[in-house]
Amino acid sequence: MRTPLRQIRAAYTDDTVTLYQAFAPEIAGPAAADGRFPAAFDRGRMTWVKPSFLWMMHRSDWARTAGQERVLAVTVRREGFEWALARAVPSSYDAERYRSRDAWRREVRRGAVRVQWDPERDLRLQALPWRSLQLGLRGEAVARYADEWITAIEDVTALARRLHREREAALLPAERPYPLPESIAAHLGADGGQGR
Repeated sequence: MRTPLRQIRAAYTDDTVTLYQAFAPEIAGPAAADGRFPAAFDRGRMTWVKPSFLWMMHRSDWARTAGQERVLAVTVRREGFEWALARAVPSSYDAERYRSRDAWRREVRRGAVRVQWDPERDLRLQALPWRSLQLGLRGEAVARYADEWITAIEDVTALARRLHREREAALLPAERPYPLPESIAAHLGADGGQGR
């Protein structure tokens, strides 16, 4: 079966979804130990979360990029994740959705959530022909993420390093199509809205 071009694939349960971020050890260590981000986590800037483990590996170069040496699996409430998805503004101009570039720019400036669809990656971090979602959170969205949505934070850097060495697909987190409500799928321009 063909993989849809824009589909959220994630590890999730009935109540939670796992997102990935990479940080320097001084943020990642306390976050994993305490299950919440420390004071050093900068709430004043946009923070990007990704449901694709391999896209996170691409972004952090297998946890080897300076400032991204530790990879965290952040488990959040699905209701929070979907709150963000429903408010996401695309990172680039979409003429079908916005009547003008100025209208889109106003939404970008006003919005607390940004969405970007980037090529998904394989185990060698080569680009695949379908897209993976990234969400940028700022302002109210960062506060909700850090203070309300998180249920657990796990350091998965050892898994990242093992996968880099072994390239064994069986080690990957079990990501499957996320069942988006139709309204959110339409809002994101995503394939595979399944309702509930």
